[in-house]
Amino acid sequence: MARFSFPCFPNFGGFNQAVTNRGPEISETADNLVSPSGIPLIEPNSKEHRMREAQLGAHTVRSHGMTVARTHMHDWIILVLLVILEGGLLIIHPFYRFVGKDMMTDLSYPLKSNTVPIWSVPVYAMLLPLVIFIFIYFRRRDVYDLHHAVLGLLYSVLVTAVLTDAIKNAVGRPRPDFFWRCFPDGKAVYDTLGDVVCHGDNSVIREGHKSFPSGHTSWSFAGLGFLSLYLSGKIQAFDGKGHVAKLCIVILPLLFAALVGISRVDDYWHHWTDVFAGGLLGLVVSTFCYLQFFPPPYHTEGWGPYAYFQVLEAARVQCTENGAVQQPPQGDNGEEEDGGFMGLHLVDNPSMRREEDVETGRG
Repeated sequence: MARFSFPCFPNFGGFNQAVTNRGPEISETADNLVSPSGIPLIEPNSKEHRMREAQLGAHTVRSHGMTVARTHMHDWIILVLLVILEGGLLIIHPFYRFVGKDMMTDLSYPLKSNTVPIWSVPVYAMLLPLVIFIFIYFRRRDVYDLHHAVLGLLYSVLVTAVLTDAIKNAVGRPRPDFFWRCFPDGKAVYDTLGDVVCHGDNSVIREGHKSFPSGHTSWSFAGLGFLSLYLSGKIQAFDGKGHVAKLCIVILPLLFAALVGISRVDDYWHHWTDVFAGGLLGLVVSTFCYLQFFPPPYHTEGWGPYAYFQVLEAARVQCTENGAVQQPPQGDNGEEEDGGFMGLHLVDNPSMRREEDVETGRG
């Protein structure tokens, strides 16, 4: 594979430093360039695609990690505030809705333990995706991908958690097993207005007023829904080539999240409408959070984050403005030297060749 050098970028890994030295107008360009839709597209699985992934070794946690984190410092600060807000929502009491005797028909299901323990939800909804993100980072060495995937996942889960618990506390819907939470001895007591007079454990009763929406389900679809979108982009599941087997990888996290939701109905902790609303909430939030950092999975450039393509475009523009673009080496037959990469070939696009020059320049 041919390597092309550029005087303006002796080492593409030092791109950020080069931009800083140019002054504020170039730095602003790097931060505010168009999305991938404004960049010439490449075919997924083409040589250009593979070369970009191979080049990502220049963007590691050590070389660019602090720069990327500082760029999103305000996002991390807001994330900490969301954690504090979520802690407050877990402490305050929910609304104690009127529960009359005639309503107990649908609220007298057995009081059972959780099939999916509460402690396990962060494990599969957050820790598992994080492990996958880190694994892909070590394969591709792209700190932009790692940082944005982690930040997007955390926002997806925390925003969903805040919305879920805020709605829980405001609605105060009784759980299907509310009768046994309120009257653990089975002896029902009502006041003169017909409302329940509970004599069970206060913490159990309070939890009994948090049925809508399902927290287990919303967290599951927030974390695993984000993971599903992330994987679908990485494996180009919607590249139009009909590799339907890829859908198994995409659907698997969603299937697990759906089974968690079903378990909440089976355990009589939630009504089916609670689970449906929780799943929809988590899936919508995860989709919005994912699209803040990554192109849609069906996009040709869906395998990488917006920031990566913005850096490439900024580098190409700077080299073009400096007049530093060199012609690629020619083979004996007058054509561009192209030994191939994993048996794949570049799209014949001159503008993409200039991007390749920037990516593979080593000085």
